[in-house]
Amino acid sequence: MKVRKAVIPAAGLGTRFLPATKAMPKEMVPIVDKPTIQFIVEEAKKSGIEDILIVTGKNKRSIEDHFDANPELEQDLEEKGKTNLLHLTQSITNLGINLYFTRQPHPAGLGDAILRARSFVGDEPFAVMLGDDLMDDKVPLTKQLINRYNKTHASTIAVMPVPHEEVSKYGVIEPASEIEPGLINVKSFVEKPDIDKAPSDYAIIGRYLLTPEIFEILAHQKPGRGGEVQLTDAIDTMNKTQRVFAHVFNGERHDVGNKEGYLETSIEYGLSHPEIKDELRQYIIKMGAELEKEDKSKKKK
Repeated sequence: MKVRKAVIPAAGLGTRFLPATKAMPKEMVPIVDKPTIQFIVEEAKKSGIEDILIVTGKNKRSIEDHFDANPELEQDLEEKGKTNLLHLTQSITNLGINLYFTRQPHPAGLGDAILRARSFVGDEPFAVMLGDDLMDDKVPLTKQLINRYNKTHASTIAVMPVPHEEVSKYGVIEPASEIEPGLINVKSFVEKPDIDKAPSDYAIIGRYLLTPEIFEILAHQKPGRGGEVQLTDAIDTMNKTQRVFAHVFNGERHDVGNKEGYLETSIEYGLSHPEIKDELRQYIIKMGAELEKEDKSKKKK
């Protein structure tokens, strides 16, 4: 069956970005001039996804507004002859993909958010795309997972190696064997293991291709780490009755779920932005020279 649908969980409280996220969804925090969630929607579109369900929460209405038309703004831009900005604004509304929205009333975990997509997904395979990870590769990561599914007809989770000291921040796989280059048969999935108990350094990185059987498991899944319904736990349960593979991502991952990663990503994307790349490059060179001079001064003391 063709993979046509994707679910984007966007109900988190965004506490790591307070106070900015007190009144603004973290998914609307921009990378240069584009909200992070727009990058995710565009990846879905490039991957052949036709329908997206965005699971939101309270104070997240601006996400829906962002993808909606804004007649007053468009009229103002048209009257002022700002054609490029007009086309840019309209292109967000006319992405050529169907967007649907539902709410998660309480922040009960990623697994609970995915369960709310059950009626939307039905009996089809579907993608899950988390907004904290932006992925760069010639073939979009979601499309890579779809390509794997088209061959195996099995759930497939994106992973990549992370520094061992960071494994406790992620869901981690226990590899069983490598079926073919970059495709791993998984023995178990563990949510945020202690560093000394981690079964590997392969971390789950925010892209999933799941079969609809996951919903029945989530419906009966007991809360796990943090008192929340963990998607990783449900995937581990499903792996006991049907195959779940791990796909190793070899592209570039940008973690925008923390302040340092967000700033690094903003700089990297800024260096390729046609409007600011040259000025930003010169500024970074200048700042680099000043910081190097400052470091040398400190060492002399």
